[in-house]
Amino acid sequence: MNQNMVLADYIVFIIYFIIVSAYGYSIYRKRKVGEHDAKAFFLAEGTLTWWAIGASLIASNISAEQFIGMSGEGFFLGVAVAAYEWIAAIALIIVAVWFIPVYLKNHIYTMPQFLKTRYNESVALIMAIFWLFLYVFVNLTSILYLGAVAINGLAGGEYFHVIMVGLAVFALIISLGGMKVVAYTDVIQVAVLIIGGLVTTYIALTVVGEKFGVGANAIAGFKALLNDAPDHFKVIIPRPESTVANANVLQNDINKYITFPGLASYMAGIWIINLNYWGCNQYITQRALGADLHTARTGILFAGLLKLLMPVIVMLPGIAAYVLHRNGHLPQLVGGKDGAYSAMLTFLPTGLKGLSVAALTAAIVASLAGKVNSISTIFTLDVYKKYIGKNASEKNQVITGRATVFVAMIVAVLFTWSDILGIGGEGGFTFIQKYTGFISPGILAMFLLGMFWKRTTGAAAVAGVIAGFVLSVVFNEFAPQWFGNETFLYTAYHDGKDFVIPFHICMGLSFMFTVILMVLMSLAGPKVNPKAFELDKSMFKVNPTTMALIVVTLLLISALYVKFW
Repeated sequence: MNQNMVLADYIVFIIYFIIVSAYGYSIYRKRKVGEHDAKAFFLAEGTLTWWAIGASLIASNISAEQFIGMSGEGFFLGVAVAAYEWIAAIALIIVAVWFIPVYLKNHIYTMPQFLKTRYNESVALIMAIFWLFLYVFVNLTSILYLGAVAINGLAGGEYFHVIMVGLAVFALIISLGGMKVVAYTDVIQVAVLIIGGLVTTYIALTVVGEKFGVGANAIAGFKALLNDAPDHFKVIIPRPESTVANANVLQNDINKYITFPGLASYMAGIWIINLNYWGCNQYITQRALGADLHTARTGILFAGLLKLLMPVIVMLPGIAAYVLHRNGHLPQLVGGKDGAYSAMLTFLPTGLKGLSVAALTAAIVASLAGKVNSISTIFTLDVYKKYIGKNASEKNQVITGRATVFVAMIVAVLFTWSDILGIGGEGGFTFIQKYTGFISPGILAMFLLGMFWKRTTGAAAVAGVIAGFVLSVVFNEFAPQWFGNETFLYTAYHDGKDFVIPFHICMGLSFMFTVILMVLMSLAGPKVNPKAFELDKSMFKVNPTTMALIVVTLLLISALYVKFW
C-alpha cells in the first residue's frame, strides 16, 4: 500500500488545477458592461443562476474542517454528527422563506449594513470590525492550517509550508476576479468535491467488505458497518445515567453525550449554530444577496438538498475508519479520530488518490476564496466607503477590495506559518466551534428580534451581543463551579478532567437569557422602533416550485431520521 501520492496522482491534480483556473479566467473575461463596478465585484449582482448560488454555498461551507473534523466525529460519534448537515437543510429552508425576503426587500448587501439599517451605525461598526477579526484570525487561519496538514500528509509530510502558500495563492487567483468568478468556479469545485468524495467513500466501504470477507463491494461493506458498529448508526445519543465517571457509566459514553447531547441538542444549540451560520453570516448570505427572490430561494434550497448528501462524503469514511481500526485493519491511523480521513485515503489506488486530494483542495480553496471575498466586501463597503474614502469611485472600491484580499490572506499565512494561534494543539474543528460558538447566541438573537419584532432597540442589540458572549463564557467555563453540577437548567458531566455542560446546551441557555434581556430592554422603548422593517405576508409566500423543493427536502430528512433513530 503506497501511502503517498505518485506521478499519476500529481497529473490528475494538475489537470484539476488547470480546468478550474481556465474556467475562472474565461468567466472573468466574459464580464459585460456594468459588471466592473463595486456591486458586481462584491456581489455579482443579477448575474448568478440558482445552481451557481447553491453550488457556491456548499463549496464555501465544506472545507478541511468538515473533511477532517466531521470525518473524525463520524469515527467517534457515528451518524449522530450528520445532524449538523440534515438540520442545516431545514435551516436553509427557514432562511430561504423568511430571512432572504427581508434582506432583499430592504436592499441589504452586507450584514453590518443590516445592523445599521435596523439599529444604528455604532452597532454596525462594532460588528463589522468583529467579523473582520473573526474571519481573518479564526476562519482563514484554521482553514489554511487544516488544509495544509491534510494534504501534506499525503504528499510525503515535508511540504507543509509550500502547500499552505499554494492553497493561499490558488484562492487569491480565484477571489481577485470577484464574486462572479468565485461563484462559478465553485460549481466545478463542488463537482470535483462530490465526485472525489464519493470515490473515497466507495473505496472505504469496499475495503471494509474485503477485510470482513463479505464481498469486495460498497453495499456489502456498508452492511458490515451496520452489523459491526450498530451504535454508530443512531442519530440520538442516549443521556448517561450518572454525572460522575465510574464503573457503571463508561467515560467514552459520557464524552459522546457532552459532544452531542442527544435530544437536548435538538432543542438548543444545533438550531442556533445553523440559523446563525446560514442566515446571519456574510460569508454565506452574500451569494444570494445580489439575486432576485426566486433565484435566491431556489439556489438556497438546492444547497439544502446537496447538504443531505454531505454525510456520505465526510462522515461515512470516518465510521469505516472506526470499524477497521477497532478490528486491527487500520495500522496507518495516526492522530486519533482527526486522522481518520487521511488514513482512509491511503487505500485509494494510483490516480484516484489525486482525484480525492483534488476534492479536498477544491473544498479548501473554495472556502478560502469565499471567505476573503466576504472580508473584502465588509471592509470596503462597511468600513472604507463609510469612514475612509467616502467619495471613493467604483474603480477605487474594487481596487480597495482586491488590496484587502491580499492583505487578509498574507496575514492569515503569517499567523498560520508557525501556528501562532495554537490551532494544532486545540484542533481545527474545535478551534472554529469555540470562537464562533461563543458569539452565535447573541448575534442570532439580535438578527431574529431585529427582523421580526418591531420594538427591538439599538441599545438592546448592543446589550444582546455582549450578554450572549458573556453568558456563553459563563455557562461553558464557570457555571458548574459557581452554581453546582445539577440545577433545573442543566446537568454537568465529568469529561475525565472536570465537570462541564454540553456545548449545545450552553448555547441554548445563552440564547434564551439573551433574548429575555433584549425583550426587557426593548419594552422600555417605543412600541414601534422607527427603524423597524416593514413586513407583509406577501413577502413570505412561496410559489409551487419552491414549495415542491421544500416538501422533497423535508420528506428525505424524515426518511433519514426514521431509518437511523
